[in-house]
Amino acid sequence: MAFVSDVKNDIDFYKGLANLLKVLKGIAISQFYAFEKKIQDFEEFSAAVEEFLGRMNLRSITHPLINPQSSIIGVVAVTSDTGLLGGLNAQVINAAFRELSKQRGVLIVVGERGKVYARERGVSCVYMEGVKEEYLYSQAAALRNYLIKEVLKGTFGTVKIIYPHAYSLVSQKIEEVVLFPYTSSLDEDKRIDMADFLWESYAERVVEYLVYLWSAKEIYDIFSVSRLAEFAARFMHLEDCTHKIDELEEKLKYKYFRLKHELTDQSMRELFAARMIFDRKK
Repeated sequence: MAFVSDVKNDIDFYKGLANLLKVLKGIAISQFYAFEKKIQDFEEFSAAVEEFLGRMNLRSITHPLINPQSSIIGVVAVTSDTGLLGGLNAQVINAAFRELSKQRGVLIVVGERGKVYARERGVSCVYMEGVKEEYLYSQAAALRNYLIKEVLKGTFGTVKIIYPHAYSLVSQKIEEVVLFPYTSSLDEDKRIDMADFLWESYAERVVEYLVYLWSAKEIYDIFSVSRLAEFAARFMHLEDCTHKIDELEEKLKYKYFRLKHELTDQSMRELFAARMIFDRKK
């Protein structure tokens, strides 16, 4: 009976763990939707800047943010400092390593966990503090300032950001976006002839300032969806753990009832054998 009681204790333990996971899943869902409502939308500002830049003939402008002066790439990997993400950080870092294997580059890691992954693989990196909700825009601006400074110095010419994107609570994907050099999607026939305008500042300086503003907004958006992806990945990881615990609990229940049945059968056989011995002695 001691063995049966051990199995019963295991069942009770996993029931309690399942209830705890249910609570944690509820918290992850609440955090996801609460943060989603907090995200600020700067689409009108971004659209205005992109339209202005799109109407300029950027090909005629010699500037590192438009025409790279270096073949080296800067790869930014946005990782999380929190746990229970089901390998999300590893996916981001592995994608960054694949990019760096294609060409010479510099790895910039956002988040402590990403830095640890890089060190374990023996890859040096520039470390930036992990994304925090209360400092979202200031952190985006800090990363923007660093990247632009290094591009202007010629440390690297192209900047690619790799990050987790949450499309919904149950759908995340590792995305890659080229931040620099800036390119416009506006049709060429809509561009203005820059010679027809009197520029109060050099066109290069105007472009640099507008890209400076635009890139902070882009990084802010990336940080926002990355933070959402953390909550979504945590929910999915907890959901997966719940399914595994449910399966294990069902196996334990089957084992428990099988052992109970075997013990009952054994007890009945022992009683029957004792009764036969008793009857013979009579």
